[in-house]
Amino acid sequence: MTAPTTGTASGAAPVITGMGIVAPTGIGVDTHWASVLAGKSGIGRIERFDPEGYPVRHAGQVPGFDARADVPSRLISQTDHWTHLALAAGQAALEDCGADLARIPEYEMAVVTSSSSGGTEFGQKEMTALYRNDPGWVGAYQSIAWFYAATTGQLSIRHKMRGPCGVLACEQAGGLDAIGQARRLTRKGARLVVTGGTDASLCPYGLTAQLTTGKLSTVADPERAYLPFDAEASGYLPGEGGAILVLESAEAAAERGAGSGYGRVLGYAAGFDPAPESGRPRALRRTAEAALRDAGLGPADIDVVFADAAGLPADDRDEAEAIAQVFGPRAVPVTAPKTLTGRLYGGGAPLDVATALLSLREGVVPATTGTREPAPGLEIDLVTGDAREARLRHALVLARGHGGFTSALVLGR
Repeated sequence: MTAPTTGTASGAAPVITGMGIVAPTGIGVDTHWASVLAGKSGIGRIERFDPEGYPVRHAGQVPGFDARADVPSRLISQTDHWTHLALAAGQAALEDCGADLARIPEYEMAVVTSSSSGGTEFGQKEMTALYRNDPGWVGAYQSIAWFYAATTGQLSIRHKMRGPCGVLACEQAGGLDAIGQARRLTRKGARLVVTGGTDASLCPYGLTAQLTTGKLSTVADPERAYLPFDAEASGYLPGEGGAILVLESAEAAAERGAGSGYGRVLGYAAGFDPAPESGRPRALRRTAEAALRDAGLGPADIDVVFADAAGLPADDRDEAEAIAQVFGPRAVPVTAPKTLTGRLYGGGAPLDVATALLSLREGVVPATTGTREPAPGLEIDLVTGDAREARLRHALVLARGHGGFTSALVLGR
């Protein structure tokens, strides 16, 4: 279990000053937020390839994305769709934050992103060329485009950010881990860190790899396939996209008049589930409690929880029990707007963070669309039906990744 010491060198929490969103709910902050409030789903039949013959035929897809509008033409052919999404979101986030990058020393700007699988679509195309022909048909960019650190590298090159750079490959939990690492870097002298993540594995190879987990829902009706905490929960649907965020040290944000931006990163912790045969409890409760301690807050200070929401009965019960143990039965509103997008893996938690920040700003808890009949015995206050207005000060975002990764992030207005 990890939880960094609270506070930066000056004792002030870093600020999220910019957001770029490319998600099944839309491109751009305002479009995404409007879709979330309206409960407008971005899940539909997979269009990037013909899914006929696969047990899962629906996913969350970014509508109307055209890489040519936001990505330099040479990078389109050199990188994967997953990186295209991040480059577009990164450009939007930097424009949104308003920082003049030319005035910031290049070694005081950093990049940390999350990725679960790298450039699977690009990799499949090149490996198909190899198997059908010979090595001469494989492009030189295969060596970098598939690599899970490709997005971090391309963002840092494009924006001349030469500070510490890295990637967290912890599946769904990795998005929070990336933001946690970005916070560490602001404590070590970075003024601005581009963080968050995207993912895109909607290709035959990518979908087949996901099916091996046994966690994807094979329910044919897309509106009833992904129902976290529901009595009919049967797994989840995959998706593409995510969010890129700009995290600045409190000092840097204050110097240029950025104020508190969208909100502050107050606490973070990560854990790992013990082996199932050990009989020990899973790590989510302890991870959430560690994040609260790191933030210097108690359970009563948290006004909303953005759940991991795996959509699998056993995982949903584990998460509901952890939340009830930390906060008390039905003591805090819980929501999972990711039912509108599917699980986005490396991009899912950053998108949850973006949505949570908008919720804090607007004083609205979005609903968990689709879930109608909560599973019996789950003692959580799951927000369903309509969004709920509330006075919101702090949010807790939870994430779990395949294999046992767990992470928690505390945000403040």
